[in-house]
Amino acid sequence: MKTRQQRSRTVRIISCLTLFLLLSLSALAATRFEISYPAEIDAGPITGRVFVIISKNNRVEPRLQAGSYNASVPFYGLDVNALKAGETAVLDAGVLGYPVESLSQLPAGDYFVQALLNVYTQVQRKDGHTIWVHMDQWEGQQWNRSPGNLVSEVQQIRLDPAAGFNVKLSLTKKLPPVVIPPDTEWVKRVKIQSKLLTEFWGHPMYIGATVLLPKGYEQDTNQKYPAIYIQGHFGLGAPFGFTTLPPAMAESEEQRQTRLKRSARETSYEFSQAWMSDDFPRMVAVTFQHPTPYYDDSYAVNSANNGPYGDALLTELIPYLEKNFRLRAEPQARVLTGGSTGGWESLALQILHPKFFKGTWSMYPDPVDFRRYQMSNVYEDDNAFEVPSGDWAKLIRPLSRDANGQVTLTMREMSRLEAVLGSNVRSGQQIAAWDAAYGPVGKDGYPRPIWDRLTGKIDREVALYMRDNGYDLRYYLEKNWAQIGPDLVGKIHVYCGDMDNYYLNLAVYHLEDFLKAADQPKANAVFAYGRPMKPHGWQPFTNAELVRMMWTRINQTTQTKTAAK
Repeated sequence: MKTRQQRSRTVRIISCLTLFLLLSLSALAATRFEISYPAEIDAGPITGRVFVIISKNNRVEPRLQAGSYNASVPFYGLDVNALKAGETAVLDAGVLGYPVESLSQLPAGDYFVQALLNVYTQVQRKDGHTIWVHMDQWEGQQWNRSPGNLVSEVQQIRLDPAAGFNVKLSLTKKLPPVVIPPDTEWVKRVKIQSKLLTEFWGHPMYIGATVLLPKGYEQDTNQKYPAIYIQGHFGLGAPFGFTTLPPAMAESEEQRQTRLKRSARETSYEFSQAWMSDDFPRMVAVTFQHPTPYYDDSYAVNSANNGPYGDALLTELIPYLEKNFRLRAEPQARVLTGGSTGGWESLALQILHPKFFKGTWSMYPDPVDFRRYQMSNVYEDDNAFEVPSGDWAKLIRPLSRDANGQVTLTMREMSRLEAVLGSNVRSGQQIAAWDAAYGPVGKDGYPRPIWDRLTGKIDREVALYMRDNGYDLRYYLEKNWAQIGPDLVGKIHVYCGDMDNYYLNLAVYHLEDFLKAADQPKANAVFAYGRPMKPHGWQPFTNAELVRMMWTRINQTTQTKTAAK
């Protein structure tokens, strides 16, 4: 039996612990940001996602330092629904962040902080779903730069989660419209409203292109030209980086040789000098712009979530370009190229439309066989984050590495970044892009994710949907080779580094295995690998050499047809 002194001591201990717990909870509750906007900046209400960004420096605004998967300052995101002017959105320690998971884990210190509201638009789609998405403003789905988004002034403030804080930030500015570069003698830009996509989304939707013209285009107005369709991320820059400006800094021969050892690609200035020379092939180079509400790029395919982007590009944009830029409207005058996202797209356009194009030179493409969805086999693996090892251990599944093999990001980290950037697959990032382009529509009208962003559990039904609807390119080729193979002979060229930073070479090996074994007809496909230890971005020739290879193939094809007649 306890003595009175012992009971009194016990009561004091319990009281101290209770007080400590109450103080801790009080401090935790006070660890928060309150975000609002005034009526003079927007009448409201606004549905979207509000962010708080925290940086140790103010070299550029904090919003411009956040969101990158490999180099982001801490930031936190929260959905808001019909937020009115003057109302407050609260981001506290329970709101998920990246790379620091919770505000309560933020080290005490002096910081620069900024808030941003990514504005969503309600759309009533043709498929019957009503959803909220961020409509691209011709910035390429960049939440921290998109015109019309609301931002606060940057504040410098001391944050100490242990002591608690309550910071109020007012969104007093709207980001300005994108400045479109002016057209020049060489470079023209077009933007057209797509009838097909507008009908699907129930909202005006636009696609466009940047066009690089050959030497003599304005003088010889009767001449028609072959077209190089370059695939890749959204951007308003000229195809192949063309520029008429001299290099900003002279490059020594030693520096040039070092650069060329890493990759055969020349500088933009070197390519431009070749393009403008008298003896260079006369072709038109075109880059597409086709941002979606989910990503800066549609992947150039028809999609249950994105809509008929493949049809829009082939039946609306390309005919518009052929009419307005004197392009030869025939398959033997259309060739494709692109890298990474553009590598997949250039392959997909050629494979899914084998008679429409005359060849693709695809560089380090996104996964072309979903048995290697980067490092996951989404048809057999249960989890995208971990690999079982024995009875107890689990190995971490990486997303990226450097050329020496050092892991630079895990799939778990990337998925958390996407969860912070947007719910319902609205992050505007890579995994979301694949979900939207390849996957089915969920019951809520948003893309059904291939795996849970917080647990990594793979949804096998989604994986099989992607495969059976033609987005696993190796599977599609194998299943349909008897029908499409004759129109693909000699048209497929793929190039990839053997230490691709995103493990994309693994899926390319599977594609090569099938095309080498394919028979009746033989594929005559070309595969080349950068060895040893060549990373993402490697290609074995300069862009000028690539254009000459394409020119040769087009002329050989034309001469063969002429001789046959």
